[in-house]
Amino acid sequence: MSKFLNEFKQFAMRGNVLDMAVGVIIGGAFGKIVSSVVDDIIMPPIGWLIGGVNFADLKVTLPSVNVAGEEFKAATINYGNFLQTTFNFLIVAFCIFMLIKVVNKITAKKEEEKPAETPKAPEPSNEEKLLMEIRDLLKEKKA
Repeated sequence: MSKFLNEFKQFAMRGNVLDMAVGVIIGGAFGKIVSSVVDDIIMPPIGWLIGGVNFADLKVTLPSVNVAGEEFKAATINYGNFLQTTFNFLIVAFCIFMLIKVVNKITAKKEEEKPAETPKAPEPSNEEKLLMEIRDLLKEKKA
């Protein structure tokens, strides 16, 4: 059992797993922010422009059912809620697209600002160093 726990601990403490966990948590929090922007800032003006229609209220009510003298509630098909959720998704996807576009633009500017680094000459091998020493010694003998 302790071997299993040690393997799990090793798995959980790897950098990739921790990074992914942080990303999921931050992504969930960011998703709430974007949903709030959509629900509280973007959708009210859109609703106002289209005459105050709230898509979430649109539905088709199916007839109630009477079985053995007992009447069951009428079921509803909430297609308006589906439309509202679809519009929210499209707006959220567009907002994320715009955010990524801005981040990419900022990143590209930072890349342009960095001066181009000249590649360093590779370090000579031991054989090359030895040959250079021999060359220098031969030059000294001639001089």
